[in-house]
Amino acid sequence: MIQVTLPTHLRTLAHVTGPVELQVEEPITQRAILDALEAAYPMLRGTIRDTATKERRPFIRFFACGEDLSHESADTAVPVEVITGKQPFRIIGALAGG
Repeated sequence: MIQVTLPTHLRTLAHVTGPVELQVEEPITQRAILDALEAAYPMLRGTIRDTATKERRPFIRFFACGEDLSHESADTAVPVEVITGKQPFRIIGALAGG
């Protein structure tokens, strides 16, 4: 099982209070995780990535094992620690301002 943490506003939208656990088909990539997340929580479709292009929304970031995976290819395998459930795949709302 893959653990995914969501920012507060997406947890509220998905009606969850903590990390979600997902069964993800191999190969386990960012795309596969997001596909499984949107299948389990259809109310999140379009909030994390564009519904037409499947591109990450500008103020959404992906992290795992202390690394920013936001600019990696969506089809790159996630770290082994995420695959084995030792570390979560984190979806974070980026902050901006000046």
